[in-house]
Amino acid sequence: MKSIFKLFVVGFIATTLLTTTSCGGGKEKTSSPVVDSLSHDNSNLKGELTEKEAALQDFVNGFNDIQANLDEIKAKEKIVTNASKDGDVKSKEGQIKQDIQSIYDLMQKNRARIASLQSKLKTANTKIDGLEQMIAGLQTQLNDKDAQIGDLKNQLEQKNIELSNLNTNYQNLEQDNQGKIQQLNTAYYIIGTGKELKEYGVTAKDGGFIGLGKKMEVKADFNKDKFTKIDITQVTSIPIGSKKAKVLTTHPSSSYTLTGEKPVKSLDISNATDFWSASKYLVIVTE
Repeated sequence: MKSIFKLFVVGFIATTLLTTTSCGGGKEKTSSPVVDSLSHDNSNLKGELTEKEAALQDFVNGFNDIQANLDEIKAKEKIVTNASKDGDVKSKEGQIKQDIQSIYDLMQKNRARIASLQSKLKTANTKIDGLEQMIAGLQTQLNDKDAQIGDLKNQLEQKNIELSNLNTNYQNLEQDNQGKIQQLNTAYYIIGTGKELKEYGVTAKDGGFIGLGKKMEVKADFNKDKFTKIDITQVTSIPIGSKKAKVLTTHPSSSYTLTGEKPVKSLDISNATDFWSASKYLVIVTE
């Protein structure tokens, strides 16, 4: 709300000053440093609000998905509980197993969704107050539900309904999901001179630093052996320490900054999601 109010105030003042400087019996409009500065602030605030609104909508969708899954789990738990209370449990064993498997699958979807939200929160370019607490609350709900399902599973096994195979399947799903999350958060980078990158099999041409008509391109089938592996949720600054540096791979220019001049100290990533969206491999040529 404060940001929206600030946006309104800045926009109002900028408009007022612009009108004041441009009126006066057909006189030529003049540029004002104050107006230019306020207009710039106004545009920045609009950009911040748009980015926060998009990020917030993404998190809201995630929360809604998780809550819908929890509601469905609760409904299936009730079905299983009612079925287990009836006299002839063994005759309903097939349906009970199917419902329990569905509960396991829904729980796994929730774990994956929460992990995704946590990853996005770490790499987000904007901070939204309260999201960490909300995600932590969802994780607590999920842990509580896990305990309830464990109790239900024990009750069913006491009635001679075999669920160990389903439990193994659930564990395999969880391991598979953790592997996918780790893969999504993994990227690679390499830094070297033109000659080094050519020797490593990364670029098609050598000949020093790019300039004076020289062109260097990353090979389509470049060798990945010399790359350094990183977790993009943890690494947002890559040290360089060279007189000159140029990024050869494709990354949005708005998502990073080459910090320092002679030497270039580091490549600092301001928006990890955007930076790694086009390629999970980063190639930097230095001099």
